[in-house]
Amino acid sequence: MDVTTVLAQCGGSARWSQLRPMVRRRQLRRALADGSIVRLGRGRYGLSSLLAARATAESLSAAASHLTAALHWGWAVKHEPDLAHVTLPRGRKLRDSARTGVQRHWRDLSADEVVDGWVTSPERTVIDCCLDLPFDEAIAVADSSWLNGLSPLVVRDLALRLPPRSRRKVGRVLQHVDRGAANPFESVLRALCLRVGGLSVVTQHVVKGRGFFAQVDLADKALRIVIEAEGFENHGTRPALKRDCRRYTGLGARGWVVLRFTWDEVMFEPDYVLAALRETVDVRRPTATSLSTAS
Repeated sequence: MDVTTVLAQCGGSARWSQLRPMVRRRQLRRALADGSIVRLGRGRYGLSSLLAARATAESLSAAASHLTAALHWGWAVKHEPDLAHVTLPRGRKLRDSARTGVQRHWRDLSADEVVDGWVTSPERTVIDCCLDLPFDEAIAVADSSWLNGLSPLVVRDLALRLPPRSRRKVGRVLQHVDRGAANPFESVLRALCLRVGGLSVVTQHVVKGRGFFAQVDLADKALRIVIEAEGFENHGTRPALKRDCRRYTGLGARGWVVLRFTWDEVMFEPDYVLAALRETVDVRRPTATSLSTAS
């Protein structure tokens, strides 16, 4: 698979350990050489659009922010932005020629909220995404920031400076942040689960028994529903097919219903995913109730 395609589906940036199952090292070297990807740090790679975004922000004397800043910090996002996100001081006017090719935001940032004079700090980046992006995109950024070492408590402390309405908006995202999500695919799938009444999921739940072990992406323990984000890794070999069959047969034998969603379905067909989740919850509720009564 093409390196840039893999990186895009990983959320715009990824470590070599994530890329290795799908990308050959020579493909990586070729992509670095032709400039389609860049090295963000030791063993970490991103799409080359980040370099252009920095140049754009500096030319406007603005701060790269939101998804652009998230990618700079090495966090995965739901999708690479079509335009670089920049934040300008309130009241700042731009020439007509400078208004195209960027996603503009206006906000007065303090000196400690801009790093190296061109990009918002990690904490400010999460807050901006919580304030201005759809919930699923914001939760993907917040999940990835925590997975990469930024504590939600630090973000919450900075959010205390905000007006009450903005503080509540940030708090809603931080309430559901979970570093158990391995990638934006799982974060967005979890955001969809949060829209389904009666469904309460946890990440990376372990189901085990005699001779059986499975760690699943999402699970509702009360309704015994497993929800898997099926990525683009190779499941087509005979050993992989056998492993998958035994995994899902084992879950079914232990009373779990398994729902499997592809990346395309989660990202581009959310109505289908929501309908499947709601229908399954409706079916499982009587089963869960009867099991609870019997016990």
